[in-house]
Amino acid sequence: MKNFWATIKFTIFLAAVVAGVGVWRMGGGFFEQAIALFSIQEAEPEVDIQSLIVKQVRDASELTTAIYVMEAVVPTKQEATLGSFTVGTTRLLYLARGEVRAGVDLSQLTPEDVQVLDDRIMIELPAAQIIDHKIDVERSRVYSYDRGFLGLGPDTAPELQSLAQRETLRRVVKAACADGLLQQANNRAGIVVTQLVNLVETEKQIVVQTQNPLSGSCASPVAQIHNLVAIPN
Repeated sequence: MKNFWATIKFTIFLAAVVAGVGVWRMGGGFFEQAIALFSIQEAEPEVDIQSLIVKQVRDASELTTAIYVMEAVVPTKQEATLGSFTVGTTRLLYLARGEVRAGVDLSQLTPEDVQVLDDRIMIELPAAQIIDHKIDVERSRVYSYDRGFLGLGPDTAPELQSLAQRETLRRVVKAACADGLLQQANNRAGIVVTQLVNLVETEKQIVVQTQNPLSGSCASPVAQIHNLVAIPN
């Protein structure tokens, strides 16, 4: 037992000697280093560029919108029949102004779509799509409405006008897609996002990648009404 306590005392004495030598050779720096070993080190604060970019871009969806406007003359008709014979035909001619908006939904951007590299920032945007399409009712009107000989055609003005409006929407979406509206939305989104990211990070090259429109992005289903006919343009 005496040997055990003797060993403990010798160990304490040796540690004191080592500490004394360290203080003699290093002065106050010895204690500073000793304290530093047991201190919690805090990393330098840094900006989370990736999250900042995602937040900045998500708020700019409306800035990427591309708009296509088209005016069309849409004739429609409905027949009244008796057996296999047509006894009267109603015709409605509609002067329409349609509008299509396309854009990139930047609210769908995720941190996984943003890569922050040493010399550049790469951003992959969602595919452009048709946001909405509508009739400008203030600039559209029924030009003529004719129920035919002796007025024997059916009195279906509201139905024919509704059909003409749906046909207008189908035509304007088709024309907008043919004229590259979705690609315009892609291009606009690329420019807007590049400008926004440059506000956050100016030292790195900004590379914005757009995607081809998804299959069916230009589809605009038109509801069918029995016995109502939109005359082909």
